Formats: sequence, C-alpha cells, structure tokens
Amino acid sequence: MKSFAVSSIVGANASSWDAIVESVNSGNNSWVAAAPSKFGGPEDVEFFMGAFLPGDAKYSAPRTMDITPSNDALPSSFDSATNWPQCSVIANVRDQSTCGTCWAFASAASFESRACIESGKDVKFSVEDTGFCSNAGNGCDGGNSAWNWFKRYGVVTGGDYNDMGSGGTCYPYSLAPCSHHVESTKYKDCDGHSNSPKCTKSCTDTKFSGSYKSDKVKASQAYSVRGEQSIMQELVTNGPMYVAFSVYGDFPTYLKGVYHHTSGDYLGGHAVTLVGYGELNGENYWKIKNSWNEEWGDHGHFLIRRGSNECGIESSVSGGKVNSHTELV
Repeated sequence: MKSFAVSSIVGANASSWDAIVESVNSGNNSWVAAAPSKFGGPEDVEFFMGAFLPGDAKYSAPRTMDITPSNDALPSSFDSATNWPQCSVIANVRDQSTCGTCWAFASAASFESRACIESGKDVKFSVEDTGFCSNAGNGCDGGNSAWNWFKRYGVVTGGDYNDMGSGGTCYPYSLAPCSHHVESTKYKDCDGHSNSPKCTKSCTDTKFSGSYKSDKVKASQAYSVRGEQSIMQELVTNGPMYVAFSVYGDFPTYLKGVYHHTSGDYLGGHAVTLVGYGELNGENYWKIKNSWNEEWGDHGHFLIRRGSNECGIESSVSGGKVNSHTELV
C-alpha cells in the first residue's frame, strides 16, 4: 500500500464530505452522518481497512456449517456484552492504528469473546500474533478470517498497545492507537501507513511469566455461517463473530442510526465484529464493533441493516469453538 498523510479537510475533500453528509441527512434515511475531521477524504479510508471479500482472488474462509434450528424462539434483540457481562473483552473497542489489520482484529475479538464465554476467563488475545504470524493474511496489507489458523496453530494472549508492560499477556499490539475520525484529546493524529511489524514468535511483554509456546490456545472448530436466522442463532448461542463487508464513501461519515449505503464510491473491504442485533424505528439491524477506537461512530460501534445482506455483511461471517476446558491464563 502507498504511504499517505491524514490531514484536515480542505478544498475538494471538504466538498466531498459535505456532499455526502448533505445527501444522507437530507434524504429521510435511517442514519445520521457527520463530516469526519481526521480523514482528508474518502480515499484515505482504505488504509484503515484491509479485509478480503468473497470474489477477491485472495479471499478464503472456513467451511460453511449448517446450523440446526433451535426449538427455542430467538429473542427480538440481543447484545453480547449485556448477555455476558463477565466478559469485558466483548465491549472493549480496540484500535488497529494506521495498519490494515482489521481482519486480525475482528478475528481476535471474536476468538477472545468466545474463549471467555466458554471458560469464564476474561483475557485478551493477540492481534499481533494473528496479524503478523498467521497465514490468514498479509499483516497491514489485508487478510481473511483467521479461525482456520486458530484451529490449526492457536493464538497467544495479547493486550492492547497500552497494556504493554503490565505482565498480563504475552504479545500485546505494538502499534499505538490514533484519532481516526474526530479531533481528540486522548489520541494522537493518525499519520502515515504502518509497515507490518516482524513476527517474533516470542512474548514481547518482558513481565509476562509464560512462554509463547505454552501460551498458545487453539480453537476446536472453525466454520462460516450463512443466512440471517442462522447467524442470529449462532450469535445468541456462542457469541460474537468475524464479519466483513464492502465500504463505500459514505461509511466513514457514520454517526448514529442504522447504516445503509446511500452514496460514495466503493473503497474496499473491512472486517469487524458482530456483537448483536435488534430493531430501531422499524429497521432491523446488526450491531457491529469496529476497530477504530471508541471515539469513532457510536462509541466505537455501528448499526447496519439486517436481513438484506447490506454491503455483503451477511456473506462473510465466521467463528468457531474454544473448549471450556482449555487452559487460559
């Protein structure tokens, strides 16, 4: 990927954002847009994505599993963070920084959520290990769901950038969070495109007492899920999942409501974490956790239309199982 610098909105880029926001907010749509102050223009957003989608030459996914319908009625709305409050990892919004590792974040987020749900142990797993040591992608230059890799090789624990030095996990993320969307007093400006850090296959937190090899945890199953009802049932039964979708020029302007594509050109694929579903003002939605920190969108999350495969959101969904007897730190 080419290098770039994220700048303030000026000239043509300002007009581009303003036109998109005006189109969304004046169109009686189910969502509200606002011009982002940290993306110079829609073209800058590609450096914060990185998921391969169905039809891409490099796309791959776990095999599709048929979900047996449950005799129990599904709830009309569901939120994983509320349903499993003991697992703070579900609500924790991480930050991929200036690196196209969204695929690794969505993979690790779904894995750590399901591991906690099964084991009761609230532990972050390593995006660094997933993104730069796995065969599921090309680090900062994009990738796929890593669930097959989790099953075959496993993944070590790893916290966020600010967890380094705490001794709590083996392989924390080495790229600093940055402001993707708004003027921030908490995060530095995103600037430049990061190169992929080298895989070390060793614990980088010197205070961590374990070893890279002994810290590995494997998935017992890896699979894809298709169809609205099957996806809902799998979410309610086993927890958050990896999902990927097509991003258009209007998506970075999302502020709140139920997103659907209204304007803007195709920018690329983006992987995120499915955490819930429900209905808002007559519009069925999926609740999604992004990896652009908690200051983006609606506290780091967004809602997107459910049941119509909006932007392909229901075409690339995967997860797996982590046995409850798996030893976690």
